[in-house]
Amino acid sequence: MKKTLLCMATIAMLFTSCSDDKSENLSQDQTQIDMSDFYLYTDADVDEASRQAQGRPVCHSMVNLNRLLNENPGLDKKMYDIEYQTRSLISAKGKPGGGNGNGNGGGSGGGDPVDNLGVVNIPVYVHVVYSNAQQNVSDQQINSQINVLNNDFRASNNDINQVPSDFAGLVADSEINFTLAGTFRHSNSTSAWSTNDAVKTAYPPVTPSTHLNIWVCNISGGILGYAQFPGGPSATDGVVVLYSSLPGGSAAPYNQGRTLTHEVGHYLNLRHIWGDGRCKQDDFVADTPSSDGPNYGCPSFPTVNCRSTDMTMNYMDYVDDACMYMFSEGQKSRMRTIFQSGGARAALVGN
Repeated sequence: MKKTLLCMATIAMLFTSCSDDKSENLSQDQTQIDMSDFYLYTDADVDEASRQAQGRPVCHSMVNLNRLLNENPGLDKKMYDIEYQTRSLISAKGKPGGGNGNGNGGGSGGGDPVDNLGVVNIPVYVHVVYSNAQQNVSDQQINSQINVLNNDFRASNNDINQVPSDFAGLVADSEINFTLAGTFRHSNSTSAWSTNDAVKTAYPPVTPSTHLNIWVCNISGGILGYAQFPGGPSATDGVVVLYSSLPGGSAAPYNQGRTLTHEVGHYLNLRHIWGDGRCKQDDFVADTPSSDGPNYGCPSFPTVNCRSTDMTMNYMDYVDDACMYMFSEGQKSRMRTIFQSGGARAALVGN
């Protein structure tokens, strides 16, 4: 909580330190764009450590974000601006304000598309970093993983029909496609990598402004993967995933490729569906229900938390790969705003 308050105070000071003209323009818009619920720091360090102690595989994207905020002065302001633009673009398209019913200002509940970009194709570089033959995943696995991404982000996955009727109308084809641009293989004696971005330092991303870089390696501590949110340092931009989480890997029940679907969601500015807090902390998307924490396994339907039915089958939860199979329309809108002119990942478009 102290970190959260400090972050918000820092953002406020940075925001008011702009030039008089810029402040005047922003203050005019600020009456229409509610940023009161926006947060960056979370208790993820404690929460994920607790889950690891229980033997639960975890995503370290929010832990990684806490670290990057500490190491990179100005990142908080940059991410605030990205969020402000996201909400402004959605609002300009007539989207309702508010998050998931917690008094939030950044969500989108779907409806008409927020842009006219059509299908966005993202070229992908894969860096396979291995210390033994098992970690040196095959080209077939990599191609299968790209197929999983395409099916999941285009809502053409063969389990999409399992979405309950309560949420069927919210299923989104995000109109995002992925194309493998190249694979790099690196033999390294390191048997397992931590989440301090050492693997990215050893093998830097290739043209990260125009390509999604993915590192496939062994990650220590029962961590399935982690991603960098838009706005982070270009030298570490991209996604790291556990090698055995790729399709056909040994990390069952997380071996159908959906760890990468989840992490690419973060890379495209999605938060965990429970907001990495309790019922009143938001993921900034209106059509994803509130929840007080992640779900695991294959939950029965309905699973109720925070007086609403959890969207447990959403890719941004922690359920088994076989039990997650949708993005929502609100998540689609949120992801696609970063591709628009001036957006944090606009350079990915057209490559």
